Amino acid sequence: MSQTDTGEPAAAPAQAIPDPHARWKFLRDVAVFEMKLALNNFHNFFQIPLTLAVAAFDLVFKTGEHGERFYWLVEKGRLIDDAIDIYSIIDHRERELNKDYTVDALLARLEGVIVREYEKGGTAASIKNALDRAMDEMHARTAPASEKAAEAAEAIKRAAEKIRTRKDKGDGVD
Repeated sequence: MSQTDTGEPAAAPAQAIPDPHARWKFLRDVAVFEMKLALNNFHNFFQIPLTLAVAAFDLVFKTGEHGERFYWLVEKGRLIDDAIDIYSIIDHRERELNKDYTVDALLARLEGVIVREYEKGGTAASIKNALDRAMDEMHARTAPASEKAAEAAEAIKRAAEKIRTRKDKGDGVD
């Protein structure tokens, strides 16, 4: 038994006691997540055509600001999304988000390219070329990650093929 600096016996390291309800908590989380996904998909199923119809209505029958009814509907949609809170089961985990690779960041980058080309008096061809350069740059930045994913997929294919070959030979792999 080890001792502390004062000569007293050191306390035994505390062993983590497994949660006896972990399996049921996990099953509950899976069920809740799937239910929330279905509910959110149901919400989106109706929100997509409804927002398009309201946007068209706002274009034809303007009252107040452009898109007033559309933005009101989008706000209600956000309230519903917030109430569904799909990812609440992982709120206790640290969230990793690379702000450079969100849909909004991608759109902002492409819009910036279009606006700069337009302000320079660019033609459709020069705008297309500028967009191509911007997308090529984004692809180059993400290439290492996509190469790793491709390597992993290839390794999985090789492993599956080895298992299939062994099973066909009758090596006892089931």
